[in-house]
Amino acid sequence: MGQRKLQNGQRESESLCCHCTSTTEIKSAVLKVHRYQHYILAFGGIIAIPLILAEPLCIKDNNVAKSQLISTIFFVSGLCTLLQTCIGIRLPILQGGTFSFITPTLAILALPKWQCPEPNGPVMLSMQMQNGTSSLQMEKSDEVWMSRIREIQGAILVSSLLQIILGFSGLVGLVLKFIGPLAIAPTINLIGLSLFIEAGKKCGGHWGIAALTVGLILLFSQYLSKVNVPMIAYKDKKWKVFQYPLFKLFSALFGMCGGWLVCFLLTIFDVLPSKSEQYGFSARTDISHDAVTNAPWFHVPYPGQWGWPTVSVSSVLGMIAGVLASTMESIGDYYACARLSGAPPPPTHAINRGIAVEGIGCILAALWGTGNGTTSYSQNIAALGITKVGSRLVLQTTGILMIVLGIFGKFGAVFITIPDPVIGGMFLVMFGMIAAVGISNLQYVDLNSSRNLLILGFSTFSGLVLPTWFHSNAGIIDTGVKELDQVIVVLFTTHMFIGGFFGFVLDNTIPGTDKERGIKSWRDKVHGESQSMCDHSCYEIPFCSRVFKRFRCFQYLPFLPSYMTTREGLE
Repeated sequence: MGQRKLQNGQRESESLCCHCTSTTEIKSAVLKVHRYQHYILAFGGIIAIPLILAEPLCIKDNNVAKSQLISTIFFVSGLCTLLQTCIGIRLPILQGGTFSFITPTLAILALPKWQCPEPNGPVMLSMQMQNGTSSLQMEKSDEVWMSRIREIQGAILVSSLLQIILGFSGLVGLVLKFIGPLAIAPTINLIGLSLFIEAGKKCGGHWGIAALTVGLILLFSQYLSKVNVPMIAYKDKKWKVFQYPLFKLFSALFGMCGGWLVCFLLTIFDVLPSKSEQYGFSARTDISHDAVTNAPWFHVPYPGQWGWPTVSVSSVLGMIAGVLASTMESIGDYYACARLSGAPPPPTHAINRGIAVEGIGCILAALWGTGNGTTSYSQNIAALGITKVGSRLVLQTTGILMIVLGIFGKFGAVFITIPDPVIGGMFLVMFGMIAAVGISNLQYVDLNSSRNLLILGFSTFSGLVLPTWFHSNAGIIDTGVKELDQVIVVLFTTHMFIGGFFGFVLDNTIPGTDKERGIKSWRDKVHGESQSMCDHSCYEIPFCSRVFKRFRCFQYLPFLPSYMTTREGLE
């Protein structure tokens, strides 16, 4: 594997201890490209979250608020990436917004008290806000959406404490003993399936443009995936040509930009309708042209910028489902990142610390008010497998870049001009992939077993039926206690909670062998290499190793390496 042990972890910020050096020249030549590559790969997932939340937050027509949300989520994602790569799991892994929190967020905002007020002349309101002729109406409009995002902030803030407790206490391993593929598969699967309405709304603005965007993404990601583009880099006082998988890495970006360009041309030549009530109007690129011009050049996001979070029991309990799903997903990402970057499988203390730092990142996201939490980005992990460059320095540079661009106000405003059908096309591919990732966990399960088929089918189908019924019968829950009514409604309208709950309970109560349940294969896959690779120095916290080894009290902390020297493994 070409491993080399680094002293005290002080040099680890540049590359992992076991990074392969057989292609050093090419890797050095494209290192700068990789710094921007991870940032660009995160574009689609990060900007999708504020755009999904815009309508339930009642800021569908408020371009200023949407651009500030986009800037804030980029800023916080950069902070969390630095935290995770420096003191967390210490793998080259990017942090960003998570779709695991979207489902419970939509369930919370669907409560009657958070329904958006009836629009009264949205166009006039928009004009008044631009001209500054109605400051009172503007303040009232801001309070409408700020009160909603404060509720989401409070739910994320409190529920993320569970993630911190699981990490710092070492209970992650205990929780994983009872969570297998049959609990994970419906949970992750329903995250993608539950968002089909959002994708349909966006695509419905112009199905032709949405289909074009999907087609371009498929063209670049699949049909042209093996086509490497020659690129030039200057190294050692000479120019060198190297082959780069440009289409495979940036397929979503190229597809989105291609659809965006077509919409721009159709708008310039006035092919698309100019009246809002006509079909295809939402594909125009000049609808939100004022978003960029009115956005400030610089806007520094800060904690409490929308006001301080508000907390309610129903919102917190609903958001816990998202926290648990994000935790399970991140653990899988840690092992995948380690394998693709050439590092040994992460020891338990590193996993514990990584999950705890993700919880801290979610709290930062709640304080800053992104409307979401943070998690590990699997699409950037996939890039490691293609480029074979597993460098922490690259990800740390990416984090700094995200912070800088998050301060640049007009940067966030640019994404507001992307037409809805283009976003919808991206959603079709993105949400479909999330659902497919959930299904992929079934590769470890015996699908010839009627037991497993029953658990999978019932948990997935219930996760679709129950929330739909509750949405169709609003107000039917009346226990006499308002808070209890809200708890029941939020939990039973959160698709992933229903699917994961039934999958977890049935998988742990219906008799079945570990092999049949997929537990044995799953653990062998995750931990199979840990016996042959024991150099975990790259997971140690830099500059602190000597202190931790000097004082024996640190032996008993489950998130430090000294504790795990005698008790390794998650079994």
